[in-house]
Amino acid sequence: MDNRVTSPVDFFGYQPGADRKIARWDKIVEYFYKLESESEKLKVVNMGPSTEGNPFLAVFISAPQNIIKLDHYREVNKKITNPRGIEEKDIKQLVAEGKAIIVQSMSLHASEIGGTQMAPELAYDLISKSDDETSRILENVIFIMVPCFNPDGQLMVADWYEKWLGTKYEGCSLPWLYHKYAGHDNNRDAFALNLVESQYMAQLLFKEWFPHAFQDHHHMGSYGARFYIAPYCDPIRPYADPLVWRELSWYGSHMAYKLEEQGVSGVLNDAQYPAWGHFGFHWMTNHHNIAGMLTESASANLATPKYIEPKLLTGTNGKSFPKYEAQTNFPNPWKGGWWHLSDIVNQQKISSWSLLDIAARNRETVLWNAYQKAVRQTGRGANDEEYAYLIPAEQHDNLTVRKLIKLLLNQGIQVEIATTPVQVGAAKYPQGSYLVPLAQPKMGVIKNLLSRTLYPDNFFTSRINGESMAYDTAADTVAEYMGVEAIPLGNKFDGDFAVIHTLPDVAVRVDQGQLFAFDGRLNDSYKAANLLMAQKCPVSRSHSEMVVDGSIWPPGTFVATASQSTVAKVAEDTGVSFIGISKEQQCSAMTDIKPLRIGLFQRYWGGNADEGWSKLVLENFAFNYITIMDKDILSGNLHEKIDVLIIPSDEEAIFTDIKKATEGRAKMILQWFGDTVPPEYHSGVGKKGLQELCSFVENGGRLVTLNNSCNIAIEAFQLKVDNIVKNKSSKEYLTHGSTLWVNLDSSHDLCYGMPDKALVFNWDSPVLRVEDRFRAEQYQVFMRYAENNILQSGQLRGESLIAGQAAGIKVKRGAGDIILLAVPPQYRAQLHGTFKLLFNTLY
Repeated sequence: MDNRVTSPVDFFGYQPGADRKIARWDKIVEYFYKLESESEKLKVVNMGPSTEGNPFLAVFISAPQNIIKLDHYREVNKKITNPRGIEEKDIKQLVAEGKAIIVQSMSLHASEIGGTQMAPELAYDLISKSDDETSRILENVIFIMVPCFNPDGQLMVADWYEKWLGTKYEGCSLPWLYHKYAGHDNNRDAFALNLVESQYMAQLLFKEWFPHAFQDHHHMGSYGARFYIAPYCDPIRPYADPLVWRELSWYGSHMAYKLEEQGVSGVLNDAQYPAWGHFGFHWMTNHHNIAGMLTESASANLATPKYIEPKLLTGTNGKSFPKYEAQTNFPNPWKGGWWHLSDIVNQQKISSWSLLDIAARNRETVLWNAYQKAVRQTGRGANDEEYAYLIPAEQHDNLTVRKLIKLLLNQGIQVEIATTPVQVGAAKYPQGSYLVPLAQPKMGVIKNLLSRTLYPDNFFTSRINGESMAYDTAADTVAEYMGVEAIPLGNKFDGDFAVIHTLPDVAVRVDQGQLFAFDGRLNDSYKAANLLMAQKCPVSRSHSEMVVDGSIWPPGTFVATASQSTVAKVAEDTGVSFIGISKEQQCSAMTDIKPLRIGLFQRYWGGNADEGWSKLVLENFAFNYITIMDKDILSGNLHEKIDVLIIPSDEEAIFTDIKKATEGRAKMILQWFGDTVPPEYHSGVGKKGLQELCSFVENGGRLVTLNNSCNIAIEAFQLKVDNIVKNKSSKEYLTHGSTLWVNLDSSHDLCYGMPDKALVFNWDSPVLRVEDRFRAEQYQVFMRYAENNILQSGQLRGESLIAGQAAGIKVKRGAGDIILLAVPPQYRAQLHGTFKLLFNTLY
């Protein structure tokens, strides 16, 4: 041991993982900088501030001679993992020289505290030990550790735990989101990169280091296996190189072997977590040719030991782990009893070390296969029938096209721009359109993001009882999410293209004058309108078509009165062009708009990620809002604070009275929290709250309910609207995160800026039918599902059930109204194609 290096015990005053101790992130940061000052084997890089301003660290650990040459080894690995244009003999030399690059991240979900508590000890052991195994790791591996993926949440959880330590509520769960915007959804952001923490990780994984393996350390429920490790179980997501799936088995077997060797029981692999999950980091990496893994440790009560009654231990009711009993991938069941944070720290440390160990022992094999994956995937892309995707620059929302291109570039995907017009058969597309060729190492990522994707319906995607077993979204087709057309070309097209590494500057037009039209089809025009109204500039919208600059613009066109200098600054901020018009050019039907006072409902019970993402979307487009809690509704003076209340997607029982929950997520949350959380952090508006909502609307307020929250409004207001899928089983109705076609009334003010036909995101969402046979005119249906061919990507059971039925209804009630948006228009801040459905409710 190197006695010059401060141990975690000496620094923190206790062993990481000790009962009832959680080291705060600020102290852990201090410890890593101390290690850097004491050892040449460790380098700390502060990648920047987190969402709320805390340091986001990447810690590099390797032999001193490797640490001083990090830039060199990064360039070596970049050539190995993207070898186009390099001869094989040169690659062999690079493989002989290069190092295995391994990235592991800790505690992305902040309540899953083990990884971040383990990180200091893992780093200390690597830089202080001098045995042969450690030396081999340091010589052959560059280990990049992200000791805390969610610094903000780590501090929240640590402080919450400390607040209730020694009371009856010790170890209870944080009652609000442990990330300002995402909560538990932060790992679902890997492809969209809406969060700054995701952007840092993508920079490491996809643009700078291109590691050979990535492992993300998590926790799971307390009453199953003690530890899940790679590989995943079936089904697998298509388009990854087969070597990746073999690598997961290889790495996972070594970890399992080492865990058994060290006496750890309850280890499960090849079960519970399918290879087709959400496109989060540990899943998406496989399509980047990075062996992407996660570990899942059974949870304690944060740092408080948890006693597990043996008879409560259970399997998953899935086909890979149906019962809690020995099987080939679970040969040594844990017997039950006390479960400690130290158990979690120990097993995560063993698995982390084992991954580094196998990479070090097989360095050249790991590097050579990284080359093999890149070459094979490039070849598959060149031979794929789709060959390349053309993304026309001129689309319904040109600025959102640019956001998709930026997203692809941030994934490290090669994108080209047309330097001439592009001819595809009889169709011609303008110069400035974008081409994404599949003949590149990341073809698997491209196919999943841009190509139509259908979720399998087979033995592996159903439970023993026949119900669906999809882990998360059934597809992650981001171009569809964003309302952007990506045209699969085949290899028959003409045009000249140049590779781009950054987005070209947007061409913004700002005319002279004081009266300007700007395009209501652009999401960013709503931001522009909000910025102008914040400066007291009058803004109006057209109710019919109007001619602007020789073109016909649809209803919903914005018109602003402002100085040229004012709109020039807004144009610079948003990318929106401002076209000068005369008063005579305005259409005859114009309405002045004003920003409504927006309230966004927030609850406890762990928070609601849909509320968090809604905050991010509103802030990104300059909508001001205030948070509304139960007490604000119950106060009876809601109308004095707000004009419109948004209720993010939620279940009726959670919103009203969770103690009455009998099924679904509400029942699960009740089991998680129950009476373990202090009463001041309980939620539920009760009958009185529903009555206050009715009064708010009757007196002129607007209630906007998103997705499942439509059921709340239907019940509270006794609307003559039926959710026709409410009691359907997954055998009868199922989408689970799919894109479906709808028809919209683009002349309706709630559909301004939308095309007549669009894709919406549906996660087993309500499907509505107006049942009023006397005053049906009070129910305006502005969005309906298509009559046939409804599914674009994902899965759909029950097409005949939903065909032609309503997905959006505006209901008049007293002096106010209720907007039933029976799909999530802003889900995870990814659905740029339907943001306007939310925005239009806020004027």
